[in-house]
Amino acid sequence: MSATTIGGLIGGAIDSMSGDDSAADGAIYGAITANVLKVVAPVVVTYAVGWAVLRGATELKDRVFGKVEQ
Repeated sequence: MSATTIGGLIGGAIDSMSGDDSAADGAIYGAITANVLKVVAPVVVTYAVGWAVLRGATELKDRVFGKVEQ
């Protein structure tokens, strides 16, 4: 199943627990949220890994060559 379908199912289930007539609006919100997360999550993870690598490279450079005072 795709993330959009799973998001729609989860959103619909959560919305139907509140006692509304239809779970369709919750399914729509869930599908939209799933699609947004498909784009945002990889960007956030890539940024975090890049930041960690850059931080590690800076620490390694400081250990090898000594800390440069500015």
